[in-house]
Amino acid sequence: MPATTWVKAPSIRSSKISYKSPLLHPLARFVTEEAVALMYGIDIEQIKRIDCYRHVVYIHATNLSRFVSYADFPPPPSVGTEFSQVFWRWRRRWRKRWNSRYAPEWWQNFYIEQIQKTFSDDDFIEWCKVLILIKSALSDDAWQQITQTIDKVNIFAKSS
Repeated sequence: MPATTWVKAPSIRSSKISYKSPLLHPLARFVTEEAVALMYGIDIEQIKRIDCYRHVVYIHATNLSRFVSYADFPPPPSVGTEFSQVFWRWRRRWRKRWNSRYAPEWWQNFYIEQIQKTFSDDDFIEWCKVLILIKSALSDDAWQQITQTIDKVNIFAKSS
């Protein structure tokens, strides 16, 4: 009988994201439940469904029903590093909506939370690669907080 090894892994839950259009938006790959939860300050359990249409995302949660632009979602490392062509979409959105050239504050919280949740060195490196690519989209304060979190995670990983 083969030996079994147990690995600490995140709990798996069924996805609440569904794709309602045969043609997907190029940024549909950025839509995650974690990002939606941070965007609106709710728990993931409160999200009932996330519908991705051709041009917008519909979010239905407890006491929340909103249509959201794909340009509001930050890129996770699972999409790779080939997203530099969408920078103009983000910048245009931030300039119009928040009169800012930087990403919204909740992006920084998203990245800090995801870095703290990393389980392996490979995941950590992938998150760092994404952060380096979008550094210009983050304010100086946001970048400083993210790098402090990275340093804390590195120190903790080295001491383990």
